[in-house]
Amino acid sequence: MTPEKKKELQLFAVKGRKNIIASTHAAGTGHPGGSLSAIDFLTYLYNEELQIDPKDPKKEDRDRFVLSKGHVAPALYSVLAQKGYFNEEDLITLRKPDSHLQGHPNMNDTPGIDFSTGSLGQGISGAAGMAKAVKYMKKDINVYTLLGDGEIAEGIVWEAIAWAKHYELDNLCIAVDVNGLQIDGRVEEVCSPYPIDKKFEAFNFYTICLEDGNDFDQIRAAFEEAKTVKGKPVAIIAKTVKGKGVSFMENQVSWHGKAPNDAEYETAMAELEKAGEALCQK
Repeated sequence: MTPEKKKELQLFAVKGRKNIIASTHAAGTGHPGGSLSAIDFLTYLYNEELQIDPKDPKKEDRDRFVLSKGHVAPALYSVLAQKGYFNEEDLITLRKPDSHLQGHPNMNDTPGIDFSTGSLGQGISGAAGMAKAVKYMKKDINVYTLLGDGEIAEGIVWEAIAWAKHYELDNLCIAVDVNGLQIDGRVEEVCSPYPIDKKFEAFNFYTICLEDGNDFDQIRAAFEEAKTVKGKPVAIIAKTVKGKGVSFMENQVSWHGKAPNDAEYETAMAELEKAGEALCQK
């Protein structure tokens, strides 16, 4: 990756983080912590991997993405707005009664959403079904989905994983956002899924582990490696930081489902503004 490309992605992600803070602040509710940990993955995915056309969001031969951890919709909405699926001004209508941007993604209301999600575990099942369907139709379409490490305690997740393995869905890429925290506390204390990589390997997935899932070089390397895999689905296990980019939110479980107040909003936006300025000076 060239320094120019990396800087472009970093600036895109900083803007995404600003949008996450602004939208959850305006809503007075939402999930900023996990949105901030996932924004780098989504930034890379939508800018470098997905074969999509924002001007034609229903294009038949487009790649598909399913946000299985649907509560981090503010991150996905920001990326979609930045890519031109809808106006960025819409982001501050998050969770308002007449908004098309609700707390979880709705494919019937929001351009660019391929599958409605909410109840954890359902997204990966839908993604696996999509991957099998396009295989059946002999179409060159890849399907991606993002889960949380707390989410994978759901039994339906492992049913979908077993099914994907059985049908050798090498057009399916599953990523797990391992930020270590969920609504009730530390994931390892609530219901430990670790070691996640070994579990995926036991289901015959090709597994790639990222020590820093917020680093674009590592994300790029993972996707490049994934492209070489044939005959089995891929799992990218990415260790991230919940609340990444906002110092007082990082690694704090309280920011799983709490919106910033006015003072916290100002502090967070000031930090992110400085981060953007520092990147521009490089």
